[in-house]
Amino acid sequence: MNDGRMTVGAFSETFEPLRNRNLRLYLSGQAVSLIGTWMQNAAQAWVVWDLTKSEAALGTVGMLGTLPLLLLGPISGVWADRYDRRKILIYTQTTAMILAFILAADVTLGTVRLWHVYLLAAILGCVGSLDMPSAQAFIGDLAGTGLVRKAVVLNGMIVQISRILGPTLAGQAVQHFGAATAFWVNGLSFIAVIASLVAVKAHQQHRGAEAGGGGFLEGLRYMVSQPRILDLMIFTGSITFFAFSNAQILPAFADKTLHGGAGLYGNIMAASGVGALVSVLFLVPWAQRVKRIGVAILGAVGVAGLFIALFSLTRIPWLAMAAYCVAGMPNPMVLTTNNGLLQVMAPAPMRARLLTIYLMFSFGLQPIANLWVGYMAQHLGAPTAILINGLSLILVSLLMTARKGLLQWEPTAGRPAGGPGPQTPVRLQAGENAGPSPRRQ
Repeated sequence: MNDGRMTVGAFSETFEPLRNRNLRLYLSGQAVSLIGTWMQNAAQAWVVWDLTKSEAALGTVGMLGTLPLLLLGPISGVWADRYDRRKILIYTQTTAMILAFILAADVTLGTVRLWHVYLLAAILGCVGSLDMPSAQAFIGDLAGTGLVRKAVVLNGMIVQISRILGPTLAGQAVQHFGAATAFWVNGLSFIAVIASLVAVKAHQQHRGAEAGGGGFLEGLRYMVSQPRILDLMIFTGSITFFAFSNAQILPAFADKTLHGGAGLYGNIMAASGVGALVSVLFLVPWAQRVKRIGVAILGAVGVAGLFIALFSLTRIPWLAMAAYCVAGMPNPMVLTTNNGLLQVMAPAPMRARLLTIYLMFSFGLQPIANLWVGYMAQHLGAPTAILINGLSLILVSLLMTARKGLLQWEPTAGRPAGGPGPQTPVRLQAGENAGPSPRRQ
C-alpha cells in the first residue's frame, strides 16, 4: 500500500479465478440470472406499494421472503454440507424460475392480490433458504481454498453490477410496460444459470451422514470459539439490519417524500448499486491487502451509517441519489470481505454450515429488520425510520471499538485472535488441512 501500483495489482489479481473454466461458466450464468433477480425484487416491492400504499405491507413482504432462512437455516446448512451442492442448486433455481413465471402470469392477467405476492414470496424464501448456503459454498467448490476470496470478490462484482442494471431496468419496465415484464425477464434469466450448473464440474468435500441437528450445533460452537468470526457476524448483522432494510421502504420514500415515481425509485436503487460497484472494484480488493482489517471494517460501518442519515434528511432527488450512492459503498466491502474471510477460516467439511450462520446473520435477520423498518415508517414516517437506522450503525461502530483485539487484528498473520489451533496464514491456508482430499462430484 505504498503507491498506486498496489491498488492496480490488487484489482488485476481479482480476476485470476476466471482462468478456471468451471468458475467462469458458473459466474457467467449468475451474471445473467442476478439481473433478473434484482428486477423482480424491485418490481415486487413496487407492486405491493401500488396495491396498498402501505409501508407496513412493504415490510411484511420483505419479511416473508427472508424469514424461512432464519427458521430453516440450521437444516439447510447441514444438507448443503452433506449432499451434492450442484444438484441442489439445479433444483432450487428451477423452482425459483417456475415461481417467477407464476407471478408474471398473475400480474399480466390482472388477477394479482396482495396475498398472492405474500404467498409466492414465502415459498421463494423457502427455496432460497436452501439455495443461498449451497451457492456460497459452491463458489469454494469451484475455486478451491487458495482462490476462494478472489472468487467471492468476483461474485460480489456481479451482484453489484446486477444491482445497478436490475432496479434501473425494473423501474423503466414498470413505468413503460408494467411490472409483469420484470417477472417474465427474471423467469427467463434462470435458464442461463441452470445451463451453467449442468455444464460445470465441481470438487466438494462431503461430510458423513451423521445426525443433522448436531451438525449445525458443531458449526455454531466453532463460531463461538473464534472471537474474530463473532465480530464478523456482528458487523454483518448490523449492515443487514440497519442498512439493507432501508431498501424495503424506498418506494414510500421516493413517492411520498421526494414526490417521484417508479423511475426515481429505480434510479435511487441504481445509485446504491453504482456505489456498491465502486466498492467491489476498488475498496474490496484493497481490503484484501489492508493490514488492520478490523479497523477497515469498523470504519466502513460508521461511514455507511453517516450517509444513510444524510440521505434521510435530504429532499432533493439528485442529492438523495448521491447520498445513497456513497451509503452503498461500505456495504459490499463489509459483506464481501466477511464472506471471503469465513470461506478460508472455515474447516472445509463445515464450510456450508458456517456460511449458513453467516447468512442467518445477514439475510436471516431481514424478516425482523423489514418489519422493524416497515412499522417504524408507518408510524414515524420513512425519513425518520431511515435516520434511526443510520444513527444505529454509527453507534454500532463506536461500541465495537471496545472489542478486545479487533483494532489490532491482522488476518494475514494468523487465525483470529483467541481462536484455537495452530497459527497458519488465514489468507490461503486456513481450512486446507481440515479433512481428506475433496472428491469429484
